[in-house]
Amino acid sequence: MTNLTDEDYDEAVPPEQEPRRRRGTAGCIAVLVALAVIVGLGLFAVTQGRAFLEDLVGSSSGEDYPGPGKGRVLFEVSEGDSVAQIGRNLKAEGVTASVDAFLTEANQDANAEGIQVGFYELKKQMPAADALEVLVNPDNLMLAQVTIPEGLRVVDIVDRLVEDTDFPRKAYEKVLDNPDAIGLPDYADGNPEGYLFPSTYDIGPKDKPRDILTKMVDRWREAAEDANLEQRARAMNKTPAELMIIASLIEAEGRGDDMPKISRVIYNRLDGPGDKGGTNGTLGIDASNAYGLGKSGTTALSSEELAVDTPYDTRRKPGLPPTPIEAPGDAAIDAAANPADGPWYYYVTVNLATGETKFYEDYQGFLEGRDEYRAYCETSDAC
Repeated sequence: MTNLTDEDYDEAVPPEQEPRRRRGTAGCIAVLVALAVIVGLGLFAVTQGRAFLEDLVGSSSGEDYPGPGKGRVLFEVSEGDSVAQIGRNLKAEGVTASVDAFLTEANQDANAEGIQVGFYELKKQMPAADALEVLVNPDNLMLAQVTIPEGLRVVDIVDRLVEDTDFPRKAYEKVLDNPDAIGLPDYADGNPEGYLFPSTYDIGPKDKPRDILTKMVDRWREAAEDANLEQRARAMNKTPAELMIIASLIEAEGRGDDMPKISRVIYNRLDGPGDKGGTNGTLGIDASNAYGLGKSGTTALSSEELAVDTPYDTRRKPGLPPTPIEAPGDAAIDAAANPADGPWYYYVTVNLATGETKFYEDYQGFLEGRDEYRAYCETSDAC
């Protein structure tokens, strides 16, 4: 074989093959670079994907803290949170070491699916089993409870809230100075009287006065919807605001099964013949007169107080007072929307201990009931 020098080699290779040989070398290098990039991207994707998955569902190792934990974490379970989401939130807030450890414990506890919405006091770096033990026990919910009974005025409700929560009176009054912020209906005309619904409320550790008062209006809205308040108002030829005033009067005057009958008395006096039974369209509800004097509806008024002229005087002024006089509950709102059928224009509670109330069609019947009440009071300390 003849030995070729570099010059001989250049001359020996056909000219058309040289460029092809040079392109092939560059192409191999490009392929290698591309493969390196692809491999690098693949490794990056795998690394990032693993990090994402670990962040999403916890470390694959199920890492767990030995406990017992330290410090304090106010942990919230929100409406709609799944067990997996609770696990992710626990890890994100440093309570548990991994989601996997929490899910492992949760999968062995049937109560895990029933974890209740609310706030719980946990610790940093807790064992997953300990965190789950706290969450599945509803007794560990961090809730205060406030009970607002039926028949309270706004001023009384604020007294109760100040007593049972950590907020001062001025904090509630500030919210009530801007009542649109708590969701009052337009027909309340900015007045919360009658619309802060009486019920028992759970107060969470992050709830502020606005949140608490909004819960009360939201609960009133549920009662109004249950009673079909707006539809019934149209059927009774009244406004929803007027039905709420009537409901507050019923709350002040009635009990239980008597409420629909008292409702009928009010409607008969409002809409019946003006001179029927001598009422002349007046309601004669002293609880309204008391409200006009800044007193609660349970206050016994003197003759002098009853003679005071206020917009809430229902002895001399026909028709409804201008606003509700207190907070009605479900039964009173339903009675205002659905009065009983009957011819009554008067009623007298003849036994304060039992609440026995008698209904009359005319004034003579009322006088008989009044005499029975007076006789009762002669032998009872309840009067």
